[in-house]
Order: sequence, then structure tokens, then C-alpha cells
Amino acid sequence: MTADTERTAQGETGRNPDGHWNPGQQILWRYRANGEDYPHICRPVTVVQDTPELLAVWMAPGTPCVKPQLADGTPVHREPLATRYTKPRTVTRCRWFGAGVLKLARPGDPWSVWLFWEPGWRFKNWYVNLEEPRHRWSHGVDSEDHFLDIEVHPNRSWRWRDEDEFAQAQRAGLMDAAQAERVRAAGRAAADAVRAWGPPFTDGWEHWRPDPSWPVPHLPHDWDRPAHGGERTARHRP
Repeated sequence: MTADTERTAQGETGRNPDGHWNPGQQILWRYRANGEDYPHICRPVTVVQDTPELLAVWMAPGTPCVKPQLADGTPVHREPLATRYTKPRTVTRCRWFGAGVLKLARPGDPWSVWLFWEPGWRFKNWYVNLEEPRHRWSHGVDSEDHFLDIEVHPNRSWRWRDEDEFAQAQRAGLMDAAQAERVRAAGRAAADAVRAWGPPFTDGWEHWRPDPSWPVPHLPHDWDRPAHGGERTARHRP
């Protein structure tokens, strides 16, 4: 049995009769390229909790991932903002360095909440990532990033992040005015949730720790398979 065949078998048997994944199950957390139907970000993660109310997953340090880069090899964040979203892109394999990330997502919410730690498990901050509500499929969840984010600190202070990228994405035609207004509305709702200081900020997730027996998930060769079945695209596959 190959590693990918084994993962497929685990994906089928690792779900409860109600369709939720069991703790310890490895799935894919993917983002589509904006305005496209193919993933350009893929992060294998381990399920911490999966209920009708919440999906929690752990991305371990050293996890093999896929991320976009410019066709000439330039990392996206190093490209000047004016041309960041207009130059040709491809994807590259990488590893998640530094401390791991715990991701929390409630079904239907147009955002997910990420927890970051410094080395030694010193809690750093929450990060509210505005995104399309996640689509569940047999081996993971798919979404589309919406650029605008919120950084939340342990003292309950918060600030907007990446407002410049959000504005540039509109100028580059990656989202129209109607979608931009929906994202702004989602951002206002997320900010209200921060001000209210309810779940997940009061649920104690900053004290959570991963099971030391969990292995670092591997990246399957068909990480870009369509969620709806059929042939995957090799358009940007490294």
C-alpha cells in the first residue's frame, strides 16, 4: 500500500457515521487561488476536534506545504504591492517553520481563528483570517482567502492587518465591489466577536497542547485533486 493509498483509506475510515473526522485524523486545509477553481495553498493538518459546532486542527512545525510564488521564483511577500497580484504565479513546496498553528473554524463563519505561540509555548496571539466559509470534502476543507485579517492580543487589544493587500486585490480585479463589501461586513462581524470576547477567545485554547504521539502529516502527491472528484489540474503543481 502506498502512502497516498494509506491516507485515502484512513480518510474513509477515520470519519464518524455523522461525517465528522476523529481526533488524530490527517486532512488537508486548502485555499483556492482568488477567482479560480484550483488550490494554490495546501497545508496538511491533524484534527483536534470536529463537531457540528467547531473544527479544530493542528499544523505542526515542519509540516510540508504548498504555497504560491511568482513564476520567476520571487516569494509573494517580497514582490512590490503594485505588481504582487498581476505577475504570473506558480506554486512551490515548502515546510512550515517555527512554532505550529492551531486553527479553529465554526461552520458557516466567513473567517477562521488561528492561535500562534512563541518557542517554549509562550502564547503570542490570535489571528482572525477572513475567508470564504469552508467547503468540506472527503479529505479536508477548501476555502478562499479574503486578504483582510485581524490580529488579537492576550490583553484583548486588536488591529486590522493587510488592509493594503485588501485594497490592492480590488485594484487588481481579484474581487469586485460587491464581494469587497461582503468581506468588509464579515470583518465588522468578526471585530464585534472580538469586542464581545466570547468563544473561542474564552475557551482556553491557548493552553491546549498537541498529542506528542501525532506524526507530522505528509503532503500527498495529489494534493491538488478536485474536491468534487475528476481529474486534478497540473497547471501549477510543482
